[in-house]
Amino acid sequence: MLNELRKEIDQIDEKIVKLINERYKHVIEIGHLKQRTSREIYVPEREKALLGRLEKLNKGPMSPQALRAIYREVMSGAISLEKPLTIGFFGPEASFTHLAALSKFGHCAKYVPKSGISDVFNDVETERIDYGVVPIENSTEGAVNHTLDMLVNSSAKICAEINTRIHHNLLAKCPMSKIRKVYSHAQIFGQCRSWLQEHLPGVETIESSSSTKASKVAAEEKYSAAISSTLAAELYKLDIVADNIEDNADNTTRFLVLGWQEPRPTGDDKTSICYAIKDRVGALYDSLLPFKNEKVTLTMIESRPSKRRNWEYYFFLDFHGHHEDPAPQKALKKLKYMCQFVRILGSYPRSRDIL
Repeated sequence: MLNELRKEIDQIDEKIVKLINERYKHVIEIGHLKQRTSREIYVPEREKALLGRLEKLNKGPMSPQALRAIYREVMSGAISLEKPLTIGFFGPEASFTHLAALSKFGHCAKYVPKSGISDVFNDVETERIDYGVVPIENSTEGAVNHTLDMLVNSSAKICAEINTRIHHNLLAKCPMSKIRKVYSHAQIFGQCRSWLQEHLPGVETIESSSSTKASKVAAEEKYSAAISSTLAAELYKLDIVADNIEDNADNTTRFLVLGWQEPRPTGDDKTSICYAIKDRVGALYDSLLPFKNEKVTLTMIESRPSKRRNWEYYFFLDFHGHHEDPAPQKALKKLKYMCQFVRILGSYPRSRDIL
């Protein structure tokens, strides 16, 4: 009975491989057409529509998460046949931004680590890379200010977003009882503060520029540990002494995909804008009213100093809808009358999945 079932599985696998290759033959033809018409190879709105349609077709027992993971790699292979993509990401290899980029573009893309967020923006602007991935906000620690500052003057567009559940792990080459120092990024310490106080009271915590660099130190230094990813544990041959040590079980980081294109409306989009208002009483309140009146849902509001003169601020808003949709279009038109400037940072398919 077991052998018969395995033979059936082998036959199904043969069909799957044949069908994927048939799919890829069509992909190659589409790639030739795109090259002749100078169309983008990666199309976020097509990606969203495809995954949505496949999830409706899936009747189980395959989980939606498994379906997305499988097709992420199918699409990654397809894109590489049209044109291999180069993806720049903030942080070294095995960082959480690297993991987010992999979850979006799959393993067939070429990945280039960048030491600074500004480096990712610069490489997108100068077209040294096709797309860049940077963190924008964490559900526990809030906005990533450097990314906000770069968005103000960058010509790069936000063309997609990635929501990634962040699980932190304590990595070491010794038992927990012998750990004397813990290395990690400042934001990660903030996300694991209560756990550290309870399980490692009195142990010295030392900030590192990235969780991956922290893992490297922990691998080389006796009685030291790092808080990092499972990929970093693999890379530096560290043991996972404790897993999922984040204080918030729903700890999620949102990442932005930077590029040049502007995705078309899908009916389920998000828009990011930046604006500066004239300094007067009630100016911020008034700037939000157009969105309320047009029934546009806001999902994020942040402010950053303009760095041009004291007490002058830029405001960042995310809202549901594409900037070409009627309600957001009306709200933005009203907003422009009361602002020194308004800049659309990007309209892109809204991510409902947490990868």
